[in-house]
Amino acid sequence: MKVPAPIIRLFAIADKEWLQIRRDKRSLILSLITPVMLILLFGFALTMDVKHVKTVVYDQNRSSLSRGFIEKFSHTEYIDIVAFVENYDTVDSYIDSGDAIMAVVIPVDFDRTMKAGKKTAVQLMVDGSDSTSATVATGYISAIVATYNMEMRISEIKKAGFSEMSPPVDIRSRIWYNPELESKNFIIPGLIVLILAIISAMIASLTISREWERGTMETLITTPVRGWELIFGKLIPYLFIGLFDVTMAACAGYFVFDVPIRGSFVEFYLMALLFLCGTTGLGILISAATRVQVFSVQLAMVSTYLPSFILSGFVFPINNMPLIVQGITYIIPAKYLIVIIKGIALKGIGIALLWTQVVFLFIYASVVLTVAVKKMSLVLPED
Repeated sequence: MKVPAPIIRLFAIADKEWLQIRRDKRSLILSLITPVMLILLFGFALTMDVKHVKTVVYDQNRSSLSRGFIEKFSHTEYIDIVAFVENYDTVDSYIDSGDAIMAVVIPVDFDRTMKAGKKTAVQLMVDGSDSTSATVATGYISAIVATYNMEMRISEIKKAGFSEMSPPVDIRSRIWYNPELESKNFIIPGLIVLILAIISAMIASLTISREWERGTMETLITTPVRGWELIFGKLIPYLFIGLFDVTMAACAGYFVFDVPIRGSFVEFYLMALLFLCGTTGLGILISAATRVQVFSVQLAMVSTYLPSFILSGFVFPINNMPLIVQGITYIIPAKYLIVIIKGIALKGIGIALLWTQVVFLFIYASVVLTVAVKKMSLVLPED
């Protein structure tokens, strides 16, 4: 059976591009090793868990009751009491220098007010320069104080002659998919998507512009190669490199960070492949439009990193953004792949329940590749 000429030309372009990749050792190392290195680096460095919050205590009462209250903060991994201070100036010094994030100040009449059955005010001073940590740390204190209050009320009721007391509502939580609430289980999938978007677009952005700078595009123009053959021929090698990166990144997430993959590996790879078609196609489109390698890389970095990091829902919740910005997020492919990977890896669900994200990824890849083919068709012969 005779192989059609367009297919022969397409694979010839792919073979030529693979030869260029192998000759460019720096780009090859960047595309094969950098993703795993970034996963390991950011996987250990980037965490949303707020633990071991440094806290100082200014106990003006120094009674058995105040010491019992302070003891409640000593048996948790979330609060670390670093010092007991003697005055407000020392409290200010600790917070200003960053040696402590919070300070708990117990009033002088703490025990007398408690024994009288009255409400007493304990001051909490928090460094709000890091609003996220401050909010979470304040929540920890509120939870500990709420538990302490409940224990005190139960103790008072027992002294009054009641043998036991049960609260009217008993909440029994069951957390699915991430029982330990570890941030790495949702950070690592997001990192995989973010790094794939950057690397695939950045490496592919050198393809066409390299041909123009080296003068080989003029030779291609004289051949019967068509625009779609050139685009898809150059796309093929980068898809294989991208799938290799997906494999290495998934292995790093599973073996190093214990992030589970409960769903289908086949669906995982198919969705990653669809995503790579879009992001790699974007890099090729940028390369065809700019014709300058340096500018292509810069534009690819700006068009993938910032939108994928800020507008994909990886770090910042999309529902909290203004409506106009929420509309812009619909053209960010990383937004859809993050949902898909979390669904497949953490929940074990299939693409049948994620078809909306699959459709948007398909539309994005189709539009980008179509525009890239149209762009190259203006340069190369049609027949």
